[in-house]
Amino acid sequence: MKVVPVYQAEGMVLCHDVTEIIPGKRKGKAFKKGHVIRRDDIPRLLTIGKENIYVWEVNEQTLHENDAALRFAQAIAGPGLSLAEASEGKVEITASIRGLLKINGEALERINDIDQVAAATLHSNQIVDAGKKVAGCKIIPLVIGHEKLKQIEQIGIDCYPVVEVKPLQACKVGVVTTGSEVYHGRITDCFGPVLTDKFERLGSSVLRQVFVPDDISMISKAIHRLLAEGAEMIVTTGGMSVDPDDVTPSGIRAAGGQIVAYGAPTLPGAMFMLAYFGTVPVLGLPGCVMYHKSTIFDLVVPRLLAGEVLSRKDIVRLGHGGLCLVCEECRYPECGFGKGS
Repeated sequence: MKVVPVYQAEGMVLCHDVTEIIPGKRKGKAFKKGHVIRRDDIPRLLTIGKENIYVWEVNEQTLHENDAALRFAQAIAGPGLSLAEASEGKVEITASIRGLLKINGEALERINDIDQVAAATLHSNQIVDAGKKVAGCKIIPLVIGHEKLKQIEQIGIDCYPVVEVKPLQACKVGVVTTGSEVYHGRITDCFGPVLTDKFERLGSSVLRQVFVPDDISMISKAIHRLLAEGAEMIVTTGGMSVDPDDVTPSGIRAAGGQIVAYGAPTLPGAMFMLAYFGTVPVLGLPGCVMYHKSTIFDLVVPRLLAGEVLSRKDIVRLGHGGLCLVCEECRYPECGFGKGS
């Protein structure tokens, strides 16, 4: 910061607001802190009484906050995002499509460890609609050294993308509903309509729902039948508790599914199973999915529809933030469920 004559201030950055007073008419900001002084600003500054002024000088080693903020945002933004105009050293990043928000937390931490910059985001792995604000980049001083921007840009290259929105694939889902009571018509199935609604909200559709009794062989055959019909995801319902006659996990194994996890550290949703037939995911859904607003379904299925292949480690990590408070009015995803660090 330095004091310079107004006549020499063109291209320099104001260090403070400049107030203009017109007696009997107005008193307010004529120029904001951070404004880059133009040639045609000089007469007005002189009229206000500013013959000398405090400025930051933008030179080959420094960059104005708005220019720096735009470079900052461009460095971390990946596909599915739009950038707002820079203002007061800040750029907001919004989703340009509906999809799954992904944040590279390690890269974000490295960036925020750089002095004089700040990047804040929503939590990763949640569905966001087009137009949703998902991140913001802020340059803290009025001017910043080029070297700091180069550090951010290198992290953005090494960890690309730091922030992105993945589109959800339209998937054909096969549903296998187990349970002799449903198969023989003793009770009406309520799971199918719930799943149809949930998948349609995510842009996918139920190919067919097959009803089978508590029989390992029939569960296995139903899974293979749906795979042959072109199902891109298999969901099984019923038979996922710890009762001895709950045979759905055994049926998935008998069909040749490669088990990733049986049980998940989420409440509700602990009795969840994830397996794969090649690239086709097979889910064993616990009963809570039928009557709870937000469950393990909402934490896992969007990631699968975004093309992610989940590992056991991915399921294990759900424990931090995996406790749903089952609020009277569900606010998910605007809450802590599924949002560990």
